[in-house]
Amino acid sequence: MNWEVVLLTAYVLVWPVIVTGTLFVIVRAFIKDSREAKREGRQII
Repeated sequence: MNWEVVLLTAYVLVWPVIVTGTLFVIVRAFIKDSREAKREGRQII
């Protein structure tokens, strides 16, 4: 098997994991801020 194929395959398989992790961090921070704003009685925006 060619190293170029192996690296390209690894890149294609790892990319969704990186995107999912980033999205998870953003959503978790948004939920935290939303709950804090609700508790303080203020709007998020």
